[in-house]
Amino acid sequence: MKTIREIVEGYDGPLLHKWSNYIDIYDSHFSKYRGQEIVFLEIGISHGGSLKLWREYFGPQAKIYAIDIDPDCKKFETANTKIFTGSQEDVEFLKKVKKELPPIDILLDDGGHTMRQQIVTFNVMFDHVKENGIYACEDTHTSYFPEYGGGLKKSKTFIEFCKNHIDELHGWYALSKDEKAMKTKITSSVWGIHFYDSIVLYIKKRIEKPYAIYKGHETVDRQKFIDYGHKQPFYKFVRNLLSGRKK
Repeated sequence: MKTIREIVEGYDGPLLHKWSNYIDIYDSHFSKYRGQEIVFLEIGISHGGSLKLWREYFGPQAKIYAIDIDPDCKKFETANTKIFTGSQEDVEFLKKVKKELPPIDILLDDGGHTMRQQIVTFNVMFDHVKENGIYACEDTHTSYFPEYGGGLKKSKTFIEFCKNHIDELHGWYALSKDEKAMKTKITSSVWGIHFYDSIVLYIKKRIEKPYAIYKGHETVDRQKFIDYGHKQPFYKFVRNLLSGRKK
């Protein structure tokens, strides 16, 4: 099979528009799905070039779905490619699409790139991505463009929305009553969040609360280790584990 870079470099067909730095990111995260009967959803297909790209990359077994606001995009439908037409910021439309879609292996949001579109799509569609699937949003540089509702450190941009999920990823370690809100579906269903230039990817996986693993023989006197821990914040945490107390 050709690499995705080879496919892009030799591409000829309907207009394909992708940023150069995306190619290796795709290959790093999507390659394990090649040649499988996966469900792939892309939001925003414009001239249809990306559909040709993904079909060649994933292979004939892949079930490819797409959403675009332009009704003319229905012409790209084939036996194994279904197109839904509507706005990605229309919650009811997305809910309807979700009912018609099987659980998704990869969702790629390359739609209108406004803050509302990206956040609404995430809130409605994230749960429909399979355990061990990927939710990806492209062109997140628009979080810094005022015309898209963005701006550096501005609240309610998609980048700031994703930054909040970093806290939720660590929700297991919330200690105070006010911090309990950190523990959400992100805590228990996301293995990692990858930030790249203009792309954010959520790697889904069922996550249980992490626990410490101890193997092998102690090489430092336990009491000395515990005494030293009184002077070090992190070792206070470890000391509590070694002494059997709850954190």
